[in-house]
Amino acid sequence: MKSINENIKRLPIDPGPSGWNELLKPPAKPKILENNIIADWVIIGAGWAGLAAARRLTKLVKGEKIVILEASRIGEGPAGRNSGFMIDIPHNLSTGKYGGNLEIDKKIIVQNKAAINFSKESFEEYGMPKDAFSLTGKINAASTKKGLLHNLQFFEHLNKLGQNSELYDEKQMQEITGTNYYKGGIFNPGTVMTNPALFVRELARGISPLVEIYEKSPVIKKVNENSNWKIYTPKGTVNTPKIILAVNGHVESFGHFKNRLMHLFTYASLTRKLTKNEINSLGGNSVWSITPSDTMGSTLRRISGIGGDRILIRNSWTYNPNLETTNKSMKKAATNNDKSFINRFPMLKDVSMEYRWGGRSCLSLNNVFAFGEVEKNVFSACCQNILGTVRGTFNGMITADLATKGNSPFVLDMLSLEKPKKLYPKYLMKIGVDVSLWWKEFKAGREK
Repeated sequence: MKSINENIKRLPIDPGPSGWNELLKPPAKPKILENNIIADWVIIGAGWAGLAAARRLTKLVKGEKIVILEASRIGEGPAGRNSGFMIDIPHNLSTGKYGGNLEIDKKIIVQNKAAINFSKESFEEYGMPKDAFSLTGKINAASTKKGLLHNLQFFEHLNKLGQNSELYDEKQMQEITGTNYYKGGIFNPGTVMTNPALFVRELARGISPLVEIYEKSPVIKKVNENSNWKIYTPKGTVNTPKIILAVNGHVESFGHFKNRLMHLFTYASLTRKLTKNEINSLGGNSVWSITPSDTMGSTLRRISGIGGDRILIRNSWTYNPNLETTNKSMKKAATNNDKSFINRFPMLKDVSMEYRWGGRSCLSLNNVFAFGEVEKNVFSACCQNILGTVRGTFNGMITADLATKGNSPFVLDMLSLEKPKKLYPKYLMKIGVDVSLWWKEFKAGREK
């Protein structure tokens, strides 16, 4: 297996402060790699995948030195920017209706539940705050007749999969959310809701007695030396025989899966803390979570724990193969967020957004993962197909199993998948994806 010596010439840019992270207490001063060290394992990236891999390794290779290198601060990057849904049921955005092949979906459910159980164990073992991990379920909400039809089809699909779910009517949706915007919904009880920044920060804290974690230590070069790897950061190096790449779409910068991964941004806004009068005006439950019946619609959450009573809304998509978005896209997305928010909650028209941010996602044309041994003793747990919480956790777990020569059914399932398909020429991808996103968002209509 050919070794790739790679200079990592740039880092992705994450725009806007993540509201999830800003609600938390400021972290302690980061520990930066500033010398030359030796480790048995190096994990690059301290998101859902990287931290899951690290925790799994602590159970599999006790006594071996595990090092994590994180380019920014834990919770500031993509891991702390998603909507915080750990979804157990199928959630394939490429199908337009979430569900797909029954046999494939059955495997996905088993995998997702394994990831959720793994995270639950972390939550309990490390004594995390309840906002980090809460089994409250989610609602797949519909605001149009077409959305109701999508929901009914998905409900039937879930029944065939043996998954418990409950149909809600318009009255029930209003009782829960406080708005008459939604015509119906499907309640899925197995989804776990997280403050994603809180969870990854707490997971890092929990494993820190057994793992050396360096933040503000981006990898700028990796070189193969005498069957080992030397990893360079701006102020230090690590010599190691084994590497796990847990950097999602950034894996292309390391020389792998080039021209096989699509990079998208989606955009979120989080309100300021609601006043008592605003809470009374809204009504409904103090906590709920919504995914849209149309995959390109708006995702919403109401929270009432750390940071007070607030509402998050996320919609709008852009294709960004350079791993950066623009101020223009951020402003347009903010306008879309605000419009969708007011359409749903006219009683909250005076409520401003305190935080706005964009989050990077990665997916493949054939909805598979950038997984496996990509060089000798270099393993990839990347490309989560827009499901960073649950799929990142699972892929991190199973990559650790693979790297320690584990032969579990999960490893074999992942190795049996095809590799991400090669993308079309760049100019065709740009035109095609941009048009596709515009058309899909247009068709979403009121669901957005």
